[in-house]
Amino acid sequence: MADPKSPEIEVRNGVTVIQLGPDYDNLSDHLLDALQVVLLECGRKADPPKVVIDLSHTVFFGSAFLEILLKMWKELSEREGNAFALSGLSDNCAEVLQVTQLDSLWKIYKTHEEAEKALATV
Repeated sequence: MADPKSPEIEVRNGVTVIQLGPDYDNLSDHLLDALQVVLLECGRKADPPKVVIDLSHTVFFGSAFLEILLKMWKELSEREGNAFALSGLSDNCAEVLQVTQLDSLWKIYKTHEEAEKALATV
């Protein structure tokens, strides 16, 4: 299997937006080592510490990806002015967050544009 394309990362209006493209439709274990490095590094470098992860191409993720998100959120939450959100969740991914009650911990938006706009004003 070919290596996936790196996520698209942009800073817009003071918000770091990480878009996982079509290569990340299924966030199985073989993708997660490299993705964890990218996500945690983005979180550490985000200044201000406001991050949106756009999962509009992702149809599946499991507990290992949730662990990465929790690590990233925890690191961000230790910094002043932090904000963290997810966008573009498929029904399956939204259900995973509901079952784990992480949907009550993190802001969730339909699009990364909505999330970016909301976090820019925090």
